Amino acid sequence: MNGRSLHAHHDGSELYVPAGTPALGDSVPVRVRVPSGSAVQAVHLRTVRDGEPEVTAARLDREDERERWFVAEVEVHNPTTGYRFLLDEPGGYRWLNGTGLHARDVPDAADFRLTVHAGAPAWTRDAVVYQVFPDRFARSGTERALPDWAVPAAWGDEPFAGGPAVGQQLYGGDLPGIEQHLDHLERLGVDVLYLTPFFPGRSNHRYDASTFDHVDPLLGGDEALASLARAVHARGLRLLGDLTTNHTGAGHEWFRRAQADRTSEEASFYLWTEDGYVSWLGHASLPKLDHAAPALGPRLVDGPDSVIGRWLREPFALDGWRIDVANMTGRYRDQDFTHDVARRIRRTMTQVRPDALLVSEHFHDASGDLPGDGWHANMNYNGFSRPVWGWTAPAGTTRRSLGLPVPQARRLGAATVATMREFAAAVPWAVTAAQWNMLGSHDTARIRTLVGSRDMLEVAVGLLMTYPGTPMIFAGDEVGATGTTGEHARVTMPWDRPQDWDDATFALYRDLVAVRRGSRALRHGGLRWWFAEDDVVAYLRETTDERVLVVAARAPWPGAVLPDALAGAGVPEVLHGPDPVRTTDGAVAVPGHGPAVAVWRLA
Repeated sequence: MNGRSLHAHHDGSELYVPAGTPALGDSVPVRVRVPSGSAVQAVHLRTVRDGEPEVTAARLDREDERERWFVAEVEVHNPTTGYRFLLDEPGGYRWLNGTGLHARDVPDAADFRLTVHAGAPAWTRDAVVYQVFPDRFARSGTERALPDWAVPAAWGDEPFAGGPAVGQQLYGGDLPGIEQHLDHLERLGVDVLYLTPFFPGRSNHRYDASTFDHVDPLLGGDEALASLARAVHARGLRLLGDLTTNHTGAGHEWFRRAQADRTSEEASFYLWTEDGYVSWLGHASLPKLDHAAPALGPRLVDGPDSVIGRWLREPFALDGWRIDVANMTGRYRDQDFTHDVARRIRRTMTQVRPDALLVSEHFHDASGDLPGDGWHANMNYNGFSRPVWGWTAPAGTTRRSLGLPVPQARRLGAATVATMREFAAAVPWAVTAAQWNMLGSHDTARIRTLVGSRDMLEVAVGLLMTYPGTPMIFAGDEVGATGTTGEHARVTMPWDRPQDWDDATFALYRDLVAVRRGSRALRHGGLRWWFAEDDVVAYLRETTDERVLVVAARAPWPGAVLPDALAGAGVPEVLHGPDPVRTTDGAVAVPGHGPAVAVWRLA
């Protein structure tokens, strides 16, 4: 991205690629737009067919005073067919791929992709997800006996930030408590409730399940989940569960049987060494599952009677699963069943509930695990969260970067955008369009703590609600919750603590959720970057019927005049942020406010 100019562009959205999932042998017209006045003399298409590249000429489809559109046909000869564009210019050529324009030869890794694998269910494109950690959201008032492992906490107590007791601090939130506060979700404007695990365990996070057959009695038991599901669905909302396919708890009924009888079927479910059993990252409480075991599949992931299948059926009727540590599932030494497990989970979900969503957890580069035939999408830490944290971090921040023993680096706009483009380009557009984008989760510090001010929070939330993918809000962020680590950030909702409830932050989230809901381009559009500078980034979200401009600034900046190709015939409609200004010659300009985010619908 050089300067504040528009460049040749293509992405997988409806302006450039026909909607729908192609089949093998289909010929798909793909389009590229080239601004008028550019040096491009001709456009060619490069595809890869059975591993061999081919280059064919694209034809001029239409043009006006602002841009030219070229079209070429891609034969879907392989399940995933890569392609990019070759731009013929005086003095040389440039490639256009998912990371932008390159005046050099580039590898195929960032090529655009057509895939025969269907994308996420259609409803996900319009969704906003709300994550709830059940122990910390709301108490129903029902008194329940505490287990022996619990360290009881009052609702207003500060969570432990570290130490051996972080997993045992129990506040007593339950599923009936969540049901009593569904009005809050509707006021906020979210429509998907994602629960971290509801199976019983010996921890507050419940990722150490002792059974997959029942809901933890501490949360209200099976009937409480059935009741919550009915209430959620009656409001037109959706409900997602959270499952560990990588491990169980050491107290799981399967593992207890395995330890008692190493010749049992359940013993084959786990990985063993001469010294005992394999556990997740060395945590003895989390024995690792062996997906090479033939009998494990039908119990856990295969078919309507598996764990995956039966919770999708009535009376719970979950609308999908988020899979914990999906990146490690089925992987150990010379074993790698991750993709196989993902495909089998998806096959079961399609069989039981065809519109169910399957999301993976993967903290780093997930591109190799997202070919499109398994996980529909991933929790997009590397493609969204990390770059946004880096760009919105205060100058001189000393906070540790997630998972690294060094402080969070404060990035410039160009580096931030390059990171986002590179991770988005590494997966099919159908995956990019469904990725779960987050400013935080139950495993991270709170975004309010990371950015330090409400003004910068507005910039971060503005990016969350306007970037391609599905926004996810961790419960409490919308009322100004703070926290320095994943554990410390698992604060309780301040229903009875008005001093901890930030009405202005709630209004900010609610308004920006509404902006997203009111714009088809923000939910379904492509992504065309306008420019990226140290303290400001700007991009367009476009569909066939709408064009929205997003300008996010982390500091005051000089402002920018809209080029003729964007200005249109009228004044932009302000969806959020500052009003446009008129220059002395009558042009429309984005004012240089900052920290601020401007969201305008262009004429």
